[in-house]
Amino acid sequence: MRKCIYCGEEISHDSVIDFCEKCGREVFGEKMLNAIIENMSRAREKGNLYQGLVGQGSEEELNKNTESDSNNFSI
Repeated sequence: MRKCIYCGEEISHDSVIDFCEKCGREVFGEKMLNAIIENMSRAREKGNLYQGLVGQGSEEELNKNTESDSNNFSI
């Protein structure tokens, strides 16, 4: 599982944002959070979310890297 960048709560790997919805509402407000989620979802559908990764299995590689990075993160 990934963790929220603000509070550390676990979030789904399927999430298009790197923070939980509670923190998103507090930081951005309801309307902006909805716009962010909608735009990020569209970008993922078009294949634009992972532009820095090339080749097959890029999303799986990103998830693997994200898991290992989150294990090394400390405050």
